[in-house]
Amino acid sequence: MDIDGGGFSNPVKVTSLLCSHGFLGSLALWPHRGGALLSQRNSWRTVLSLAYQSLGVVYGDLSTSPLYVYKSTFAEDIQHSETNEEIYGVLSFVFWTLTLVPLLKYVFIVLRADDDGEGGTFALYSLLCRHARVGFLPNGQLADEEISAYKKTDRCGGAGSLSGGVGAASRVRVMLERHRVLQKMLLILALIGTCMVIGDGVLTPAISVFSAVSGLELSMAREHHKYVEVPIVCLILIGLFALQHYGTHRVGFLFAPVVIIWLLCISAIGVYNIFYWNPHVYRALSPYYMYKFVKKTQRGGWMSLGGILLCITGSEAMYADLGHFSQLSIKIAFTSVVYPSLILAYMGQAAYLSKHHVIENEYRIGFYVSVPEQIRWPVLCIAILAAVVGSQAIITGTFSIIKQCSALGCFPRVKIVHTSSKFHGQIYIPEINWILMILCLAVTIGFRDTKHMGNAAGLAVITVMLVTTCLMSLVIVLCWHKSIFLAVCFILFFGTIEALYFSASLIKFMEGAWVPIAFSCIFMIIMYVWHYGTLKKYEFDVQNKVSIEWLLGLGPSLGIVRVRGIGLIHTELVSGIPSIFSHFITNLPAFHQVLIFLCIKSIPVPHVHPEERFLVGRIGPKEYRLYRCIVRYGYRDVHKDDLELERDIVCSIAEFIRSGTSGPNGAAVESEKDDERMTVVGAGIRLCEVGDNPGEVAGPSSSTEIQSPIRARKKVRFVLPTSPRMNASTREELQELMEAREAGMAFILGHSYVRAKSGSGFVRRFAINYGYDFLRRNSRGPAYAVNIPYASTLEVGMIYYREMIAAIQKNSSSSPPIVNPDNHGTPPRFASAGYTLWRAPLSGARHFVVG
Repeated sequence: MDIDGGGFSNPVKVTSLLCSHGFLGSLALWPHRGGALLSQRNSWRTVLSLAYQSLGVVYGDLSTSPLYVYKSTFAEDIQHSETNEEIYGVLSFVFWTLTLVPLLKYVFIVLRADDDGEGGTFALYSLLCRHARVGFLPNGQLADEEISAYKKTDRCGGAGSLSGGVGAASRVRVMLERHRVLQKMLLILALIGTCMVIGDGVLTPAISVFSAVSGLELSMAREHHKYVEVPIVCLILIGLFALQHYGTHRVGFLFAPVVIIWLLCISAIGVYNIFYWNPHVYRALSPYYMYKFVKKTQRGGWMSLGGILLCITGSEAMYADLGHFSQLSIKIAFTSVVYPSLILAYMGQAAYLSKHHVIENEYRIGFYVSVPEQIRWPVLCIAILAAVVGSQAIITGTFSIIKQCSALGCFPRVKIVHTSSKFHGQIYIPEINWILMILCLAVTIGFRDTKHMGNAAGLAVITVMLVTTCLMSLVIVLCWHKSIFLAVCFILFFGTIEALYFSASLIKFMEGAWVPIAFSCIFMIIMYVWHYGTLKKYEFDVQNKVSIEWLLGLGPSLGIVRVRGIGLIHTELVSGIPSIFSHFITNLPAFHQVLIFLCIKSIPVPHVHPEERFLVGRIGPKEYRLYRCIVRYGYRDVHKDDLELERDIVCSIAEFIRSGTSGPNGAAVESEKDDERMTVVGAGIRLCEVGDNPGEVAGPSSSTEIQSPIRARKKVRFVLPTSPRMNASTREELQELMEAREAGMAFILGHSYVRAKSGSGFVRRFAINYGYDFLRRNSRGPAYAVNIPYASTLEVGMIYYREMIAAIQKNSSSSPPIVNPDNHGTPPRFASAGYTLWRAPLSGARHFVVG
């Protein structure tokens, strides 16, 4: 079965996915295509198991919406009257909103726009970046488009769609690639959606837990329950965020049962209320009652749409969590369990309220008033547990989307902790966790009612949906090759519905809706400043890289003494020689016998297969022993730790040396601007590692979920495999590589300090000199550099002044920068440099100016 049919076309992916969710038994022996019956049986068992799991992970937030929808809708704008036109109109709006948005839009349309099985706002954006060159990743290469995950086939368009769809897709693609303003608008649109998701991570736990605890108001006096309600909510939220670092894999098996019990509970209560109070409430599902509602309430009814909108909070999770499940499993869970349970729950509340018109207090129209008094306390406990499960899902989703943004260069690097080696995507970001907790507590204490929280949460939810609708219209044309007419119909139909709700939420700006706007503005500024500064820094590196002619003029010894060992020079450049290298050559008396220019980058795909991860090439002639290794990760991949990365780099270069100019997994790729040939290196050569464990075998390995802790590095000796077909020069080069690896490896990191040039505008100078500099100083370094030992460390300083930029740009093609170490009082013409021994990671520091 393919993924459009709900199964998986990649059994390896399914195996790893289900192992992460605890289904080892059902997929321990995944059959090959020969066993059709067994494959079909296991496939359906797998789908049903994933559907069960998705109830706890995906639908926790959506299933708790009955707690606050009616209460928020009738809070202020409309009143419940004896004619029941208001309550029937609200029920009709809720029914059709649930039917059109989550069911029709997401289940039947948006879920099909997966990015190699992944979903979410950035998944849509990366999908568009691959079908049209609209991305802003500065170090992209043509070789990246040869990755198997990059080649997206048209699975939603048939033969009929290709005739008129390809021409439309070409026109739209050309228009996007030609106008840089449209590319920036597309990026800003994706960032807005991402920021609103982060804002939802603050607001959803607050309103869910607060609404669940609000059931206490029926059992005590109103003047007392407010003094009890807020402290209890705060304690639950503090406990929820404090336990995040333990991960959810220990209690994750309880999530699905809790949500299932909650859904069965609210549907049973709904059925009871329907038959006991008003069996004819089903008539309110007719759209005619929507017309009567709008006709009677007019402006008040339009403003109350901000409360009705809350019935679809959590719908975006169906698409955002697509990478954890299959399409069919999410569809089955929603259509067979979640959707009917929610409809019955809303109908039951409406049936009860249609017979109770004397509303003494505003909370008398909430969820708990329709619950029979005999079971109110058990329902309260189940509601609190369900609210915690829903909050946990949105918090984890916030961590995940921030990790994606960081991988694609749109968010500062933060510490990412993988809390489980089995559960896919279980991560924890300490800084973000505590920020979310503080903001969530501030919202709870500041508002202290569901009305303002609902206004805030509603605006965040509908903004994300609007962004998804806009991006999906482009996916329909560019990726599915459908006609522009269908894309326009899609955005007009769903965009009109969502714009109506958006306007109703935005009108309540002063009543709580300002909160997600403030949050999104703050995060938007952070993300855009970081992205802009990173882009300018890379552009400067490209303009000032050293030419290959200068390197060849130095000779094989590079004009210095070559000592044993491997030097890994980290650079963001994918071609050419970074200017920091000329500084090292000029100031250091010796350098390693093997030098590797290491570039670790992310590309706009979810995952990169291990056999396609390493792109290896040679810089200069063979006797120079200079190599370039580009390590490519997807935005959902887990980066290797330093020990594993070192081993894989050495094995990849060894395979490159052994295989010659072309690797086993693909042809050599010509670099765009330099005379380099890059080769995709897979498993290739396997080197016996002799040490404390002689049986170990070193070779490129797949990524793991947990980063290795800091541990002592054992002394090892690599032994070359015997091969009669290996010529003498290749064996000599491999032997030298192995001896250098045995001698040790040093990471050389360059630290850059960005300053705006004189004459820049105030906004640009403030963003670069203060904003980006603050983020850079407070963000983490590369993940692989965390565990680098302090032995044999060196820090080399290099400063670029504003006066020498033109000279560097003029002379970098022929000679390295001129250095005057003795001039410290005034800025020299070209650069000031010196070197000092430190007990810190080996690094180079430099200042430069961007325009």
